[in-house]
Amino acid sequence: MEGIEDRVNFTRRHILRAAAIGSIGSVLPEWALADSHEPFVSRRPPPAERKFTSRAVEETIVRVKAKVGDPGLAWMFENCYPNTLDTAVEMGTVNGKPDAFMITGDIDAMWLRDSSCQMWSYLPVVNDDSGLQQLFRALIGRQARSILLDPYANAFLPDPKSSKPLSWAVDDMTDMRPGVAERKWEIDSLCYCIRLAHGYWQATKDSTPFDAEWTSAMRMVVRTLREQQRLHGPGTYHFQRRAENPIDTQALGGYGNPARPVGLIYSMFRPSDDACVYSLFVPANLFAMVSLRQLAEMAAQILKDPPFASECSAFAAELESALIQYGRMRDKDGSEFWAYEVDGYGNQLFMDDANIPNLSSLSYLSCCSANDPLYLRTRARAWSTANPYFIEGGVADGIGSPHVDGRTIWPMSFITRAITSSDDAEIAQCLRFIKTTHAGTGFIHESFDKDDPSRFTRPWFGWANSFLGELIIKLSDERPHLLRNAV
Repeated sequence: MEGIEDRVNFTRRHILRAAAIGSIGSVLPEWALADSHEPFVSRRPPPAERKFTSRAVEETIVRVKAKVGDPGLAWMFENCYPNTLDTAVEMGTVNGKPDAFMITGDIDAMWLRDSSCQMWSYLPVVNDDSGLQQLFRALIGRQARSILLDPYANAFLPDPKSSKPLSWAVDDMTDMRPGVAERKWEIDSLCYCIRLAHGYWQATKDSTPFDAEWTSAMRMVVRTLREQQRLHGPGTYHFQRRAENPIDTQALGGYGNPARPVGLIYSMFRPSDDACVYSLFVPANLFAMVSLRQLAEMAAQILKDPPFASECSAFAAELESALIQYGRMRDKDGSEFWAYEVDGYGNQLFMDDANIPNLSSLSYLSCCSANDPLYLRTRARAWSTANPYFIEGGVADGIGSPHVDGRTIWPMSFITRAITSSDDAEIAQCLRFIKTTHAGTGFIHESFDKDDPSRFTRPWFGWANSFLGELIIKLSDERPHLLRNAV
């Protein structure tokens, strides 16, 4: 592995391929570098060094830990659940309103997707902490301003006036704007912002964040999704990168592989930030269908704007119709399941990637019920050799991603499988995989070698840590017997 000595020389692939904490220690805080041989010593920063403290979150840690019989799993929960608040939040004000910038962890930029997912696990306790409510309002506002800055960008810089994108994006051939860290068009980036806003409103009934600026951002979201249906031409977005890896760039002048305009939304990149093979990415279109319905509800009840609500509902209905017609495949026995990507010409791809939205997560994202037969058939295929990124290893079985390589499993896939399951044995197996593949660090990594968990990528990955916290809290409420028993 090549040495990594200077942060400015990083590329994203360098970060993601770093195989152990020591190889990127120069850019990690001391809490992430603690002696991995000391069992169950807290890996959280000291209280004085934590970025944000929530009384409700701290009380939840104590309450839930007491329900976890396995000390290793309890320790992981204590480290992971507050990790975003401990390490990733910068609070401020913009135009007299609270503002929050949230890094992903080991990359100093805010992804719309990651920041939404990092905060999602705190929604169950948001009503118990006014400071936490302010953080949600601040992040919703920052996301709205980011969308208004560029609805096609996936990641943003702390300073909206900065003209220095992330090092690997400096020479990207696209319409790069100040404040943008990377400009990969991914449908889910916009959907996640709606999901977070809707989830906050549902939990609190607080309409404070949904001001004129947020409303303008949501209208831009709908315009952008409409443009990327490409019913009247390719639209304004294009992207190319001089890259060794083809999944970092787009074909045909940056407009992507051809697809037929059938009413589905084109997505140039997946939630892994990897290029789509076929431009009609089915999980993201299902997510958009749900998000538009959530936005319609908010437009009607908060904004008191029936025409906008009707527009969102009608758009969601268009997507549902197109998904039924073009988004499904059949096995040799004629049973239907969801495709991963299609092009509208009849070409279809089945696979699943660990990053969400994916096929495994459809019930988690409310795209269907957990017992929907079509979903269950799809989920079963994703967790089988029918999926080229299903990996059977010496230490665990799971789903990977072309984002790293063909032999690394992403622990996020275990969490997705457990959080969408009603089978105690399946959930227990996922918990065992989680507990035995963190290489003694106490955190969830991006990926690890299927036969050697000590070879992993991303020791500081906020989204994955929050996702584990969400799972453990869900199990503590719904299946406490699984946590009481030794894993």
